[in-house]
Amino acid sequence: MKINRLLFLLFTCGLLACTGSMKTKAQPETKAEKQGWKLSMQSYTFHLFSVTESLDKTKELGLHYIEIYPGQKMGEGFGDAVFGYNLTTVEQNRLKELAKEKGVKIVSSGVWTPARDEWEKVFEFAKGMEMEFISAEPAREDWDIVESLAKKQGIKVACHNHPNEASYWKPEILLEYIGQRDGLLGSSADVGHFKRMGIEPVPALRELQGRLVAMHFKDIAPQGAEGTLEDVVWGTGILNVKAMMEELKRQNFMGYFTIEYEANWENNLPEIKESIDYFNEIAEEIL
Repeated sequence: MKINRLLFLLFTCGLLACTGSMKTKAQPETKAEKQGWKLSMQSYTFHLFSVTESLDKTKELGLHYIEIYPGQKMGEGFGDAVFGYNLTTVEQNRLKELAKEKGVKIVSSGVWTPARDEWEKVFEFAKGMEMEFISAEPAREDWDIVESLAKKQGIKVACHNHPNEASYWKPEILLEYIGQRDGLLGSSADVGHFKRMGIEPVPALRELQGRLVAMHFKDIAPQGAEGTLEDVVWGTGILNVKAMMEELKRQNFMGYFTIEYEANWENNLPEIKESIDYFNEIAEEIL
């Protein structure tokens, strides 16, 4: 009787262990992931919240990559610290471990617009945080030092395009400055900002072929009486999300679709979830 009971207990424990392992088994790769397309979160989407809270929200969305903007409050366990190169080595290691616990990798940070004498600190910080690239908007006279530091640290620089004529607002301007430089220098193309400056995103992405590191990916639509172009759920706005994805497929692009959803700041997770679903739906269709 005791032997039978022992066998029963061993069988039950084994069954529970198997069931637990089945529940935690990794989800199969999506077509987008197999293509090398990685959805990442730009933490400015959650700028009303801290870095630690942004990691939680990223995990809740089922995403595994994040780009954190400099100056964001770090949050619980970090006192008054803000994200940036002034974080101590201890704080950096604590942040990396926290992100790892949540299944999130800090692949980049930005958008950086530092003074010339800050660039070395930015690159050293990115190296210490084990980032793949930084998103930045260098002064036009700083490209020599940026290129030199990128090669020294082995970190890519993805140039952003804010919607003003002092920035790299159209591909021709960026390519004028980096077209003959090292391949570590490229673009973090904000497709919404292209449209805000009167530039169609698909041709712009085509011009940047071979230099695209990442994108601030989004859809936008006129909102309010003034018709201001604001972020909306992907597939419901005036940007042709499917056509952009088809162009990136044509290029055999492999990199980051960084989600920067600049609307409904207090609670934009439902819209982001819908956008992710739409992205995966289109990817399943075209890949």
